[in-house]
Amino acid sequence: MAKLYKSGEDYLEAILKLHLHDNYVRAVDVARELDVSKPSVSRAMGILRSGGFIRIADDGNITLTDSGAEVAERIYERHRVLSQWLIDIGVSPETAAEDACKLEHDISAESFTALKAHLRESHPSVLENAQI
Repeated sequence: MAKLYKSGEDYLEAILKLHLHDNYVRAVDVARELDVSKPSVSRAMGILRSGGFIRIADDGNITLTDSGAEVAERIYERHRVLSQWLIDIGVSPETAAEDACKLEHDISAESFTALKAHLRESHPSVLENAQI
């Protein structure tokens, strides 16, 4: 399995989010979601496919493999929880989303698990609103 960097995690998260809204995900949809060029998406899809994170059907439909889904779901959960937590402490939704994008890649599993446990005890609405 190839090592993923922040950008690879962002692509997997975008594919997951798009797949949740529409069962068919194309490279152009990913480009639009991430506001990147089609050549950037093409390169990233090649890397993610060779790393075993995605499959691309002959008709262009992009799906996550089990390992790709695992990464995407982990990052998306972090994004939702961190965004909602920041909003609940008074950060604007726009800034919260931007900051969560930065934090979701760098927070350790240990710290995120501890944060969720703390929120479950002290602010359960954060997890409820984050749909966890």
